[in-house]
Amino acid sequence: MKELPIHIQLDPKSDITLYEQIYEYIRNEIKAGNLLKNEKLPSARFLAEYLQVSRTTVDMAYEQLVLEGYVEARARRGYFVSAFEELYALGETANAKTYKPKQSERQPAYRYDFSPNAIDMRYFPYATWKKITKSILVDANSKMFSLGESQGDLQLRTTICRYLHGSRGVNCEPEQIIIGAGNDYLLLLLEKILGRHIHVAMENPTYVRAYKIFQSCAYPVSFVPMDESGMRVDCLRQTDAQAAYVMPSHQYPTGVSMPIGRRMELLKWASEEQERYLIEDDYDSEFRYKGKPLPSLQASDADGRVVYIGTFSKAIAPAIRISYMVLPYPLLERYRSRCSFYSSTVSRIDQTILNEFIRDGYFERYLNKMRKLYREKHDLILNELKPFEKDFRISGSNAGLHIILTDRKHREEEELARMAADVKVKIYRMQDFRMKNSESNALGAGSCDSGQTDEPAMLILGYGALTPEEIREGIALLKEVWN
Repeated sequence: MKELPIHIQLDPKSDITLYEQIYEYIRNEIKAGNLLKNEKLPSARFLAEYLQVSRTTVDMAYEQLVLEGYVEARARRGYFVSAFEELYALGETANAKTYKPKQSERQPAYRYDFSPNAIDMRYFPYATWKKITKSILVDANSKMFSLGESQGDLQLRTTICRYLHGSRGVNCEPEQIIIGAGNDYLLLLLEKILGRHIHVAMENPTYVRAYKIFQSCAYPVSFVPMDESGMRVDCLRQTDAQAAYVMPSHQYPTGVSMPIGRRMELLKWASEEQERYLIEDDYDSEFRYKGKPLPSLQASDADGRVVYIGTFSKAIAPAIRISYMVLPYPLLERYRSRCSFYSSTVSRIDQTILNEFIRDGYFERYLNKMRKLYREKHDLILNELKPFEKDFRISGSNAGLHIILTDRKHREEEELARMAADVKVKIYRMQDFRMKNSESNALGAGSCDSGQTDEPAMLILGYGALTPEEIREGIALLKEVWN
């Protein structure tokens, strides 16, 4: 028998009868949402013993609740909470004024969302994942449920090490890898390793979530403008940055891929002074549709200046929440002295499942399947956008899950986004990813002024989660209002 989820204190001296006190308490708990729909209440006998009252008293309380519809009695099963949602809403309407957003504050209902972050989960190998999970749990022993190593299980780190070397050219040993529950955690952990209040430079436009994490760490941040090759090193030199956060393989959100010359410039900048580092975020390098995958920046690092961060959220599923960070040896020693007492944030069961998924070839097969699927969507959206070429320059193609439209007609991003919203299509504005330097971190006026506002309108269209039909229909609606 389930224990009563109620902690009522009856007052025998009250003018309110005992059965009414029980009735009112349970009714209020149901209306407040603390007792859920279809939740079973204790039997009258159990409750009477628990509250030290007569069975008749409890029966009277339950009968009143049943009569008013808060509780229903089921033959030979007991008492259950009724559909309290409607009762709760009724009570709120009668007793409280609820906030209703103005029409202008309400989010429009979009038919097509060209999100650059969403991926297609319809083809995820659920059966394979379930089979691996079942096999692991059947063979699990006490070690599987122990705390495990702070850096993550050695088997998974070894598997990731082999995968990174083969696919991204990353040169590392398993001992250099730290596994964490998402990039957010790893960036927060990196603050403990690099030290507090270090000055960080970021590309502009940039990944806003990473900026907010650096901001929460009290890092001074400078935003460095980009050109067709990525972060401008000449402008980076105008800052006092000790670390630069870059996405060289496929910059988010511009889609720029950094050529080898610019990479060498960045590595040279990092090697010119002690305690300078590059933070390489390689968030979606698995998806490239033309030529060979670009090697990582870390693959060219001879001085141990690159911190390499990657994730399986984009390549497998967002809910996996397993990321990895490769530390150069000087920072690895610092991690061991400062942070090794932190427990791993990923369960050993999840680590074991992922390890087998990669080790046994399922991951590679799934990636090949998704590359083919995304390539088809990539080619489709480019084909559907051909009528737009007169009014927009199309860039950022051949990699990732989004493309960029740059307006040729000097229109505002806000205007284009509003026109799209009018036909229930959600697109994303580049201005939401452009950051402005504070006065204390300003680069100064001129070509390196990262707060320039004369950029043409640039729009981001992601296609990862959309079906081919949705891509065609969404682009057709944009054609109606933009051309």
